Amino acid sequence: METALDAPPVKGFVPRAPSPTQSSPPVDAGAVHDRALGSYLGLAIGDALGATTEFMRPAEIRAKFGLHKNIVGGGWLRLRQGAVTDDTQMALYLGEAILESNGMNAKNVADKFIAWMRAKPPDIGGTIRRSLQMYLVDGRLVAEESEYSAGNGAAMRILPTVLASLYDPGKMRAWTLEQAHVTHNNAESDGGTLILAELTRLAIVYGQSAPLHTAARSFFEIFPAFDHKLYKGDADGYIVNTVRTVLHYFFNTRDFESCLLGIVNQGGDADTNGAIAGMIAGAFYGPSAIPTRWLARLDPKVKSQIENQTRELLAKFHPATNSEIFL
Repeated sequence: METALDAPPVKGFVPRAPSPTQSSPPVDAGAVHDRALGSYLGLAIGDALGATTEFMRPAEIRAKFGLHKNIVGGGWLRLRQGAVTDDTQMALYLGEAILESNGMNAKNVADKFIAWMRAKPPDIGGTIRRSLQMYLVDGRLVAEESEYSAGNGAAMRILPTVLASLYDPGKMRAWTLEQAHVTHNNAESDGGTLILAELTRLAIVYGQSAPLHTAARSFFEIFPAFDHKLYKGDADGYIVNTVRTVLHYFFNTRDFESCLLGIVNQGGDADTNGAIAGMIAGAFYGPSAIPTRWLARLDPKVKSQIENQTRELLAKFHPATNSEIFL
């Protein structure tokens, strides 16, 4: 979930996106579908695994679990085993909006988020709640700009926009920000959300480390505050700390499980940080790298929704994708 923030924006931050990575390897449709599914399943797995340790400190986690490594539910939300939170739920609702609108339609996105809120989810971040309440009052589709909206709530749900725009980086950036601004209108949120979207896109399309390292280095040249080398263990919901946390564990581990375990055992905003890391790592390593014990415990309804939506998004927006298509 997104947490309340008291930190002001990084001084001098300007919401400019890095230049799109220029690459030309051929795209294999079967591998892309596999990695897209791995990304979506990874999102949900990270969410379900991290929800147990959300808001805990590392020492508390060690005292209770030793190493937290299983999907058991519980946590401050007292979730049943395999349940997911707002991270996965909002992504699925966003995906529904994109499919129904045949693209990005901010009003449909806002209406879907309202339907989700009215369905009484287990939790909802303060920034998201306030923005949706204002939409109900005056119909605004762009949230009020605020230095206190630098949370990770817009970044946690980006996967459907990535899947719908895999081969068009410009469209991906535009759609990512349009959905983000329904609830979060903040320069730091914009920047962090964009780099996470681009890394996810590159992981799905290529499944190779070089494009991700290149994109991250280019981004850090523009926005040095996000550099994961500055990671000091802060794992809260501030978007700068989320990007540092996610990229620290993604770039410094060698498999999906190690990446996720490192993050969720830091506590803090463990469900959202875990979900975002799972999204990138799931794309990079593929669904076969996700431990079967985690997949077996994921809510079957959620798993089915993810499988169906992944297939529908790729079929609708990339029907001609085959091994001859190049980026």
